[in-house]
Amino acid sequence: MLKRLFFLFLLMLIFSCKKEEGTYVGGYYWIYGYGLKNMEGEEATEGISEKWKIKYADVGGCTIGYDIQKKADALNKKTYAAIAKRYGKDWEKKYDKDLENFMMKKVDVMDVLTTNKLFRDELKKYYIEIDDVDKNVKELNNDLYKVVVYNQKLKAENKECFAVKANTKDRTVNLIDKNAR
Repeated sequence: MLKRLFFLFLLMLIFSCKKEEGTYVGGYYWIYGYGLKNMEGEEATEGISEKWKIKYADVGGCTIGYDIQKKADALNKKTYAAIAKRYGKDWEKKYDKDLENFMMKKVDVMDVLTTNKLFRDELKKYYIEIDDVDKNVKELNNDLYKVVVYNQKLKAENKECFAVKANTKDRTVNLIDKNAR
């Protein structure tokens, strides 16, 4: 009886850990990159990472060994298959379109923010000028964005000032509680 319980426990442990191995870790699909980075696309990939639950990690610079390249490509192949299973076979077209559209959507987000009284009042609390906003924008879904505002002049541990959710469709802005981030 004890052997059966141990075997069942071992099976449960293996299957529960398996979800966190390889391509899907911490609620995100991880794609491993190497070589020269696309700096222009990095902001867009980071911006839509929440919507798609896809993150990128660099495993090497411009020159890497064949073993690392082979391992990264093998893991990416599994990741692409898992993403296709979740989002459908044409996921890459949709993903690429979201990447292209992100920068334009970011302009829409800023338009909503700059015309919002709550946002302007929060900027004043942290002595940030409206035309000098340092922010990180992430798309949560098609019309909802999380925006974290920073003040680089503050001490390192206090640079993140506040966060809001901006809805470009309804043109609304809601403050996110610091404890909820």
